[in-house]
Amino acid sequence: MTVTADLAISLDGYIAGTDVSLDNPGGDGAEPLFEWIHNLASWRERQGMTGGEENRDSELMREWFDATGAVVMGRMMYDTGEEFWGDNPPFRTPVFVLTHRPRPTLVKEGGTTFTFVTDGIHSALDQAKAAAGGRNVDIAGGAGTVRQYLAAGLIDELQLHVVPALLGDGLRLFEGPGTTAGRRNLETVRVVDTPLATHLKYRFVK
Repeated sequence: MTVTADLAISLDGYIAGTDVSLDNPGGDGAEPLFEWIHNLASWRERQGMTGGEENRDSELMREWFDATGAVVMGRMMYDTGEEFWGDNPPFRTPVFVLTHRPRPTLVKEGGTTFTFVTDGIHSALDQAKAAAGGRNVDIAGGAGTVRQYLAAGLIDELQLHVVPALLGDGLRLFEGPGTTAGRRNLETVRVVDTPLATHLKYRFVK
């Protein structure tokens, strides 16, 4: 079992635009980060749609979907996505939401459940590992949640989909609390370059 984080990121290091809010989850100016994925066959399939492009980008997305058995996310990511995901969210796995506000577990269509964890990142990860059925656990975001797991040394692999765009401003992944936990060495697992993105996969050296 591997603990992963898989994120789209701009060439200048942003994973969201400016003014992120419940009504604007991606932030202003963030369209290039996500537009490339919307017409991939594997992504459309995950959203319950048909059609789309079958290409190397789609293969990489399907690989990630199929390998993931549970997800951990922060409450902000959940709150901004809840209405958009609707009754049949795309995760198809148990999802564990870090929060300070307790809430009963939600059972959705398609195999997604949302369990709200109030006792910290280690508890959420332990519960996700127990629920993953031997598959990977993905730390989905947002940035603050990924930083916490990076700082604690709990992420094994990091995959970044570097989009050929400069946002100029927004929410950075490697900035703010949790990014000063000391030097970490990584080894390159894979580099795949396509017209849509450069897909970089790294493994942390223990």
